[in-house]
Amino acid sequence: MASLSQLITKPPCPAKRTSPASPSCPFLPAQARSPLSTRTHKRNPAISCSAINPNNQNDSDSSLNRRDVLIGLGGIYGAAAAVSTKNVAKANPVETPLIDKCGSAHLPEGAVPTSCCPPGSAKAPKIFTPPGLDTPLRVRPAAHLVDKAYIDKYSEALRRMKALPADDPRSFRQQAMIHCAYCDGAYEQAGLPNAVELQVHGSWLFFPFHRCYLYYFEKILGSLINDPTFAMPYWNWDSAAGMKMPTMYTNPRLPMFNVFRNPDHMPPKMIDLDFGDDNEHNTSHDNFSESQMVDHNLTIMYKQMRTNSSTPELFFGKPYKAGDPPLPGQGSIEGTPHNTVHDWVGDPLQPNHEDMGDLYSAGRDPLFYAHHSNVDRMWNIWKTLGRRNIDICDPDWLNASFHLYDENAELVQITVADCLDSERQMRYKYQDVPVEWLDKKPQVTVTPKTRSLESRPILKEAQFPLVLDAPVRATVKRPKTNRSNLEKKLTEEVLKISGIKYDRNIRVKFDVFVNANNHETVAPAGREFIGSFTHVPHKHKHDKMSMGIETSTQFGLTEVIDDLGINGNETIEVTLVPRIGKGKVTISGIKMGLTS
Repeated sequence: MASLSQLITKPPCPAKRTSPASPSCPFLPAQARSPLSTRTHKRNPAISCSAINPNNQNDSDSSLNRRDVLIGLGGIYGAAAAVSTKNVAKANPVETPLIDKCGSAHLPEGAVPTSCCPPGSAKAPKIFTPPGLDTPLRVRPAAHLVDKAYIDKYSEALRRMKALPADDPRSFRQQAMIHCAYCDGAYEQAGLPNAVELQVHGSWLFFPFHRCYLYYFEKILGSLINDPTFAMPYWNWDSAAGMKMPTMYTNPRLPMFNVFRNPDHMPPKMIDLDFGDDNEHNTSHDNFSESQMVDHNLTIMYKQMRTNSSTPELFFGKPYKAGDPPLPGQGSIEGTPHNTVHDWVGDPLQPNHEDMGDLYSAGRDPLFYAHHSNVDRMWNIWKTLGRRNIDICDPDWLNASFHLYDENAELVQITVADCLDSERQMRYKYQDVPVEWLDKKPQVTVTPKTRSLESRPILKEAQFPLVLDAPVRATVKRPKTNRSNLEKKLTEEVLKISGIKYDRNIRVKFDVFVNANNHETVAPAGREFIGSFTHVPHKHKHDKMSMGIETSTQFGLTEVIDDLGINGNETIEVTLVPRIGKGKVTISGIKMGLTS
């Protein structure tokens, strides 16, 4: 059982950046860089980045990129991430939202009216300057391993943060509202002639935004107790010992406690990383023993961190550039376990599963920050797992930026390029614990030789576009049969489901199976179950439309196809099973392709 320090790390990209916003990646033409590339920093550490071109394109007919015209089983449809015709922006990052342009967030029904906007700043924003390499490293501890001294220190820091005036940008209230402003339509993309909403979920901005957000939350906590070495805890839900809600968050005498959580999920209840539950259909695994739940969760982590994260786009999510509509497509970890943990913690007795169960209110729960700290930890671990597991070189990702307040209540502009290396650029790391899911490979439920058609349920054949109101089957053509081992190393075979539409203020979960004779007999951690699409509710300005904005999801299949022994097949059979939001989701089509 390996720990993070024992994993082999890759050397950085062969070319070093000349500035954090101006990568000299050999695969990027100079003219592709945004105007922000004139910014300079005092310190320019090397970064590890993936070799993709600025438009995230590949000339191969079978590749999956943002300008594909995808052919679904029911016809031709446009990619979900197509650029708005009113705001065509080629090779431009999503620009920093302007604090003074923050507007009303679009809160769900039943929410108490509140402003999610931060206080204004009389000064122009500072440019992020990384701390010196001689700055002591802050070590974020696993929440279940901390001692009383740490709990006392964290409690005091959080008490002081909660005691700050409500209009202080360092206060807990204002820190909680940051998440609401960036995910519920309060901000618009800057620098565009027409209004286009800014969204930090459902795209490649998910990981870097939350890293920057937590960075300043942590720095504020440390400054309030005069301890620059203080580091926030992470909820280690991906290891057996950390799969229960950490006890410091369940003690009502401590400031980490929050009343708006699912009362049925208090310790000793173990978390379900594949959780999905609503009033119509319970897809949680309450009948599992503790050991079964551990095995289940570890296998889910293997799927999401290995099988479904073998390329940067699968892990980070789809590209999201200036003028693009929000939510082009979430990455593997954002869907599961990020969304599923939000759902598991949220209080079903509240109208919108507040606090963690809706993104507008999630930051009000101190557990949110421990949860996202572990999500951030996944980024560091992911970069140790394979040759393709490296950061993106596209300047439209590197130059995307955010406005956040620091520990001195001063406004700072920070870019994605500023946060790629948590240890060298931001001076924090994670307590080393065993990574138990590294080899927890899913098992094939039934081998092809022993399959029987007698128990095969009768499912309707998918005709796209379709309303997902019952399980359906679809036959999907593979881009190539009998792929060689070299081809498998160079490119990942991917299943893409596009044109996913739903009202964004509802909970959504549907499961996806490949070549499952009977999906009802496949164990939750079985190989034929390749993953889920999940959604945590959050409002958008576009929700005035009947079905909101369409999005997409994708799954890595190279390892799955090998394990199922179907590399020679020309097609695969996909089964879609609605779990939450039955009959409230439409899907436009399914396609397979190759991506590097």
